[in-house]
Formats: sequence, C-alpha cells, structure tokens
Amino acid sequence: MKRNFQLVCSLLLVCTLLFGLCSTALAASTDELQKAMDDTAKYTYETVKSPQVGSIGGEWAVIGLARSGYSVPEQYYQDYIKTVEKYVTDCKGVLHDKKYTEYSRVIVALAALGQDARDVAGYDLTLPLGDYEKTIWQGLNGPIWALIALDTRDYPMPQNKDATTQATRQMYVDRILACQLTDGGWSLTGGTSAATKDTTSDPDITGMALQALANYQDQPKVKEAINKALDCMSKQQSEDGGFASWGEKNSESCVQMAVALATLGISQDDARFVKNGHSILDALLTFYTPGKGFIHVEDGGGNSLMSTEQGLYALAAVNRANAKQNALYDMSDAKVIKAAEQTDKTDKPAGNDAINTKPITKPGATFPDITDSPNKAAIEALAAREIINGDTAADGSMAFRPNDNITRAEFAAIVVRALGLETAASGVFTDVPAGAWYAAYVDTANKYGIVNGTTATTFEPNSKITRQEAAAMAARAAGLCGMENKLDTAAIRDILAGFGDYVKLADYAKAPMAFCLTNSLLDKVIDDMDIQLLPAANITRAEMAQIIYNLLAVTKLLY
Repeated sequence: MKRNFQLVCSLLLVCTLLFGLCSTALAASTDELQKAMDDTAKYTYETVKSPQVGSIGGEWAVIGLARSGYSVPEQYYQDYIKTVEKYVTDCKGVLHDKKYTEYSRVIVALAALGQDARDVAGYDLTLPLGDYEKTIWQGLNGPIWALIALDTRDYPMPQNKDATTQATRQMYVDRILACQLTDGGWSLTGGTSAATKDTTSDPDITGMALQALANYQDQPKVKEAINKALDCMSKQQSEDGGFASWGEKNSESCVQMAVALATLGISQDDARFVKNGHSILDALLTFYTPGKGFIHVEDGGGNSLMSTEQGLYALAAVNRANAKQNALYDMSDAKVIKAAEQTDKTDKPAGNDAINTKPITKPGATFPDITDSPNKAAIEALAAREIINGDTAADGSMAFRPNDNITRAEFAAIVVRALGLETAASGVFTDVPAGAWYAAYVDTANKYGIVNGTTATTFEPNSKITRQEAAAMAARAAGLCGMENKLDTAAIRDILAGFGDYVKLADYAKAPMAFCLTNSLLDKVIDDMDIQLLPAANITRAEMAQIIYNLLAVTKLLY
C-alpha cells in the first residue's frame, strides 16, 4: 500500500514537471502581447507623425496601426491618403519603373484603410501588377507581394494591354513554387540566374512566400510546398526560438515567420516552432523595449524604425489570429476611412503667404549610406522634394553623409528650400560672398527672421550648428509657418527641468528648446541612461533632416 502511494506520488510529480515544462513552451500571454502591441503602436504613432510613401515611416506604419486596432485620429489616415494622392499625381501614376513592390506596398496600405487602389487620383495602382515580366524583375519579392496586394481586397487580375506577358494569379503562384529551394524554403534570388547551387533558404523570404501562398493551400502542390517550407524553417529555428538571416539573429526574420504562422492559421505554440521552451513570438519580444519599439539586432544596430514598424504589424497579426479575426492581409474587414471634408483652404499653412508646399519631384530618391540611419524616412522624404541633396561618391553614386555635421549656410539653404521661399540676395553679411552658392539662401533666411548673424554684419556660414542653435532656428521657422512658438516662463522651466544638463542651455535657447521638445521637432538624447539635451553638441545632417521633416509634418507642408 505504501509502495503504491509512493508510486502515485512519483507519477504526480512527473506530471507536474511535465505540465510545468509545457507551460514554459507557451508564447507570451495574451495580456503581454496586447500591452506590447499597444505600446509599440503608441510609439509608432508618435514617431511617424506624417506617414509618407516609403518603406520606412510610411506604409508599414499605416498598416501596423490600422490592423492593430490602436486608436488613431481619423485625420491621421486621411492625411496619409491625401499624401498618397499627391504623390501619385506628381509621379503621373508611375511609382517606379522597375521595383513593382512599390505599387504592392501602397495597395496593401490603402486596403488597410478600406480604400480602392484602382482609383487613386484617377490612377489604377493595381494595373502594373498585370505585367508578369516587370513584376518578377526584382526577384521573388515581386510575385510574392503582387499576390498579397491583389488578395487584400480580392482584386480582379488587372488586364495590362502594355504587358509583354499578361499575368494571372496562378502564374505568380507557380513562379513562387518554381523558386523553392531543395532545402524546402526560399531566398530572394532562388530559382533565378543570380542564385548559386548552394543557395540556402532565408527565413525572411520564406516567411513572406508562405504568407503569399496561404490563400492557395487548396492546391495540392502549394500545400506540399508549404509543408516542406515549414519543416525547413523548423530546422533553421534557433534554440532561443528566433531566426538568423545572413548569419545574424534579427527581429525582422522573427516577424516574417510569426506572420506566416498566423496567416496559415498555425499557433505560435505549435510544437514544430517551440525550441527549448521558446516560441518565435518569445524571441521577437527580446528585441522589444517598452516605450522605444523594436531594435534590429541585439547590439541595437540597424534601422530601429523599420524594425519597430515590422514588429508592430507582426504583433497585430498574432493578436488577430488569437482573437479569431481576419488575417493581417485579409482587408475585407477594414474600416473605410472617409475622405476629409473639402475646404477652401490652400496647401499653405496659416502663417506667411510667402511659404509654399514643395512638390515631389524625385520620387523614390534615396542614398546608399542611409540604409541604417534612424532618420532614413525623413531624409528620403526631403530628397524626394529636392529639399536636400547629396554628394557624388567615388563609385558615381550619390552619398548623403548622414553623420557629418551641418554648417550654418547648409541649414539656411535647407530651411529656405523646405518652406518654398523665394530667394533673393541682399548682401547684409560681410562674410557671405555674393558669388557663394549659399548667399541668397542665407540672406533670405535672415530676411524672414529664421537665422540671425553672429554679429550685426557677420554670419559665419561655415561654422557648425549646435543643437541649441538648431532649436532656435527651427522654432523661428515654425513661427513663420503660423505656429504659436511663445511659452511662458513657468512652462519653459517645467519642460526643461527633466533634463540633467538644462542648466547648460544659453539663455536665448531656453524658450526655443522647450518649444521644439513640446512639439517633437528635436529629439532628446539618452546618454548613459540619463536624458540629456546636449545643447552645445554639433548636430548632424541626418538629425537636421529629421528636424525639418518634423517641422513640415506638424505644419502640414508634406502634401
């Protein structure tokens, strides 16, 4: 009897341990997921103040916010739709002559807002996806995102009379299947002349391919391909539940596989994707920091805004799956955003009539040296309007030099171009040569009270700008745009008191710095866990682009 009692106790202990082990294999709880998603959505909304057409600070932010269900003012989405319409009009409907994922990304974002991409300012953005050869030109991304985009609202396949080969959905499905590698997954170049025989699968592309194929699982060949890919990814998954791409563990690889499972209707706790008690979602959340979104890799490298936007829509995909809602890209349940009411207002802000909105004249403009810059979205938005430009590098490409400091003359030129001010030289400063490229910009910025001289007759055009000088200039520019840039003494003190080095601010910069912080024009700096202003630090070209971008966003000058 005693022996039986001991046996029962042993069995109970074993069961307890087993159930305990099982519980550690569960992904983050529903409450943890919801909290992280809401926090990331809040950070995204506050960071991407005016989403533009672009892969960062644009469509992915809109998609993540819309599909997460986070409460965002409808005006935010209306402004984005207006921005897209302006962009498409400026481009005459041609978003890119080769990268057709540009069309797909915008189509998906518009679908998330209940918009029909077949009539955007009179242009059918789905039409290019009817051209098979051009859609697959950029590799596997082309057919993958063409399928995802077209399936968001179950669009009919557009009939493109200019296409060499008219596409069908099945052709895109077959293209993806044909590119599947022998190990079961996919890579960006797999199945193309650029691929080598020993090409191994990439979790990012494999995850995306699975998302595109999810709607076609009724086809036996598709189902077989999906099962092979899942087996491949299960083998590639790390012991911490995550994935590595190009030899580096990163958040985006976790994102694409987490979205893939959610889209396929597979639980994040599926035994194939729980390693050492860790799921993909668990691994993804190791890249998350409350109040700051997601980072790309563990050491913080890479573009954190891109990682944050992707992290947000991944959390939305998982949360939607848990709640038995439509999949992330099934937009049949998307709330229709109504068009903003028409008013008699022009595109000018409420300030000076001399200010003009800068149109997009170089859509898709970018620079090879800003890939990992946290200010990439701002730089590209300004470059598309030719507010900023770069230098020709040794290899013939244009470089922006994001980490270089910016001079007083360069800032004057950027802010004058940003506000669309008509330039005129006046020769007010003795150290600004009449023939200098920046002369008219400096004189114009001074005329409108944006910049001052260092003395009554000198400007020091080649001196580097500090953060407090930038704040002062940005605040004056905001005032010119009609923003109320005056704060009372108590408000200024309360705003600045939270910064350890606020006492280092020059007297002239205290009110402008408080204004810029209040309106999120200038970013604070976290230095050794202490929040700093660093007023005397020189500002970089990338940081200045972000300030100007933020200014244009809050004054509605980015349309």
